[in-house]
Amino acid sequence: MPNAPDARIHPQLHINSYGNYLRRRFGIRVSKVNVDAGFTCPNRDGSKGTGGCIYCNNVSFSPKGTQAVVPLEEQMEAGMAYHRRRLVSNKFIIYFQKYTNTYGSIELLSDLYQRALHHPDVIGISVGTRPDSLSDEAIDLLTEIAQTKYVCLELGLQSMDDAILGRINRGHTLDDFIGTVNRAAGRNFDICAHLIHGFTGESSADFLKAAELMAGLPIDSIKLHQLHAVEGTVLAEQFRCGEFIPLTLEAYIATIADFLELLPPRIAIQRLYGSAPLEICIAPRWGLKNNQMWYAIVNELTRRGSWQGCRLPDEPSTLIVEHVRRVENAFLGGAGML
Repeated sequence: MPNAPDARIHPQLHINSYGNYLRRRFGIRVSKVNVDAGFTCPNRDGSKGTGGCIYCNNVSFSPKGTQAVVPLEEQMEAGMAYHRRRLVSNKFIIYFQKYTNTYGSIELLSDLYQRALHHPDVIGISVGTRPDSLSDEAIDLLTEIAQTKYVCLELGLQSMDDAILGRINRGHTLDDFIGTVNRAAGRNFDICAHLIHGFTGESSADFLKAAELMAGLPIDSIKLHQLHAVEGTVLAEQFRCGEFIPLTLEAYIATIADFLELLPPRIAIQRLYGSAPLEICIAPRWGLKNNQMWYAIVNELTRRGSWQGCRLPDEPSTLIVEHVRRVENAFLGGAGML
């Protein structure tokens, strides 16, 4: 274990938190404001499939008042007012969150992003999307915006295992993710990866391989989430049938702490836990708010005397290197847009 953590690691949190990363970068408190711009997904509208991911009910992670029927500007004002009261935030990043927020014409994307950026207190945008739904034109648009504003591109991977991605109806592969990260890298905007722990057939050891993958890619931040079943999803029915057995709280905390110890300090941590309204949450029902789970994991790192990146291997495994290199070669060789 290294003698001391990286300077980016918060001494009390034991991680490089995204909030502290933004404060270091901008010198002020910055909050993200969620909005719903009315998008759908290619695995919902029939382009790649129907029904969406088996765990997805956007009500489970969307604040009240963020609905596409509400004008974008009204959603922004309500969200900014909330964060001004709660955190005394000075500036804001508008987070295009629900579904696939690059899944539209370039004219539509430009209009929505520029409307968000028009507000004087908005310093940038964060765009949540899928690795198979990011055109070259959309990347060029984000690159242009990043010349003057902060941009974070959030890409959902969820699992490294293509078999699991198939079972959960994601409609994309690990290669799609790696190829899209390569296309988006080096353009002066941040790239955030989304991962979920708790899929049937994926052990803790399997999940920890994703930390090594992140270390080998130009990823700037990460969001981690426990798999949970909410009403209105296939996963909820699988739970009722005994086909989905959720993780215990203790197992999740231990594995996420292990993951963080293997993650480079340069990668900021945006999220460690996902919550859902109690009225629709089926399982697991741990009863913890986001900040309580955050500190449960921090307390585990404190108990261990460890921190983010303290067990980072000197070299990535041969398997990870070969996989990334194969996708990079396919991309650079003109095999087509992944």
